[in-house]
Amino acid sequence: MRLRHADGTTVHLGYCTNVHPAEDLPGIVAQLDTYAVAVRRALGADRLGLGLWLAAPVAAALAADPPARRRLRHELTVRGLEVVTLNGFPYAAFQAPVVKGAVYHPDWTTPQRSAYTLDLARVLADLLPDDAVRGSISTLPIAWRSPWDAGRAATARRRLDALAEGLAAVQRETGRVIRVGFEPEPGCLVESTGQAREVFSDMDTDRLGICLDLAHLACAWEQPADALAGLRAAGLPVVKVQVSAAIEAPDPAAASAALRRFVEPRFLHQTRAAGCAVATDPADPAYAADDLDAALDARLPGAWRVHYHVPLHAPPEPPLRSTVPVLREALAALYAGPVAGCDHLDVETYTWGVLPEARRPRGDAELAAGIAAELAFARDELTTVGLADGGAQGAPGPWAAEGVPS
Repeated sequence: MRLRHADGTTVHLGYCTNVHPAEDLPGIVAQLDTYAVAVRRALGADRLGLGLWLAAPVAAALAADPPARRRLRHELTVRGLEVVTLNGFPYAAFQAPVVKGAVYHPDWTTPQRSAYTLDLARVLADLLPDDAVRGSISTLPIAWRSPWDAGRAATARRRLDALAEGLAAVQRETGRVIRVGFEPEPGCLVESTGQAREVFSDMDTDRLGICLDLAHLACAWEQPADALAGLRAAGLPVVKVQVSAAIEAPDPAAASAALRRFVEPRFLHQTRAAGCAVATDPADPAYAADDLDAALDARLPGAWRVHYHVPLHAPPEPPLRSTVPVLREALAALYAGPVAGCDHLDVETYTWGVLPEARRPRGDAELAAGIAAELAFARDELTTVGLADGGAQGAPGPWAAEGVPS
């Protein structure tokens, strides 16, 4: 969907397709029919945005085949779908039975990560709608935090410089601006916006910036307004926002049985206790565990937040809750004033297939309905975000949906 801000900016809201397993072009087109078209129709939207995930092999094939890119764009257009952003974090096999730490490989010390990201940029330049101002790609925040040393840091820095040069070349060749956003994530070299300011302080901010995942922001126990003010002060643009919510356990001991229902084998669910916000290292084992079962065994002190993306409109049952209040604060801080360049939003709940059995969708239709409900939730939050900045109760927010019946 497209949203219009009071400053005249068009903002694109869609959902990320890394929730689906397809990793070849026929499978990707099939998932458009199975899910994306159903989501668009459920929302009553003329046009639906997708944060498309393309695994590395299909990205490479498309980058080398301009007619195939044109065919994919046609397949999107005839279905009322559009793409302004790609998810370039998972390299491949993101819905495999076990993913865990494999999602962080290859990292930004490797030529494979560089090649994959530039392939995505070439593909996106041809998928962008004609009236889109720019495209964006989200990627991992350099690497998992260990092992790390000066040599790996120097290699990664060279690859980021080459990435900026490659994006400039794509612009010269196509006339389209593509930016890459590095996504702070628990357990990675860059876990918080404070670490982002340190690591990315001198990169090319015309083409490189931050992808702000709101569940990750919550898990770092950061205050959204302060985090965003810090990024602005450092000159780091937020090029993309992933609209997501994590699990919160105010009293983990009382919620241990409920938390254990979220332990599962596919993804890491890094857990952070509130004390990590003031720790020298946010991954300090006194306040942090790299998976939920480890946190339960360690009995981390204080309230917890768990890197487990839960449906925005359907928080976990008490005594657990979601970090939607952090999401609201972040949207208010981002969009109550001028948009300032962050015009791409993705709803990114990739965990539907590993939710506790009672909350898991039963079949394709239920999954499509759940994704549509999340997008409707995000759209409704944006229509009222102006109230968080001193607007009168009941006054309209600064957004209006384009192509959606009122």
